[in-house]
Amino acid sequence: MTTSPKTQLTPEQILRATDYVELVWQEQGTQKERVRLEEFHADGDELAKLIGEFGAMLLRDHISVVPDEHADCESGYVVDQLVTVTSRYLKRWRLTGGGANAARIAAGFLIECIQEVDQVSQYLADTRRGITTGWPATT
Repeated sequence: MTTSPKTQLTPEQILRATDYVELVWQEQGTQKERVRLEEFHADGDELAKLIGEFGAMLLRDHISVVPDEHADCESGYVVDQLVTVTSRYLKRWRLTGGGANAARIAAGFLIECIQEVDQVSQYLADTRRGITTGWPATT
């Protein structure tokens, strides 16, 4: 895999982030889901930071994994640079002070990335399961 430094998120943070991304993904949710989404948004800036870090971790370590034997190839370099730029944008969205809006934008972006590799609901379920058993290698 590429050798980017790994963000250390706690299992609780990962679960919180997956719950939030799933709520954003379900947009048409029930009244209960809309209330839960508003609860998340009440902690806007902290939520934006969490989603930014979670997104960077997913992109770098799970969605765009480059096998060791290709890490020095041009395609490995391109993927690594793409993850770097995307992570930078996730961080910028967080730092804009947009709080809940920045978190929602970042979550929407992650949903688009996840859909390219898997079904969103399945990917988030695998992510939740993976916090205790080790992450799935998604390519």
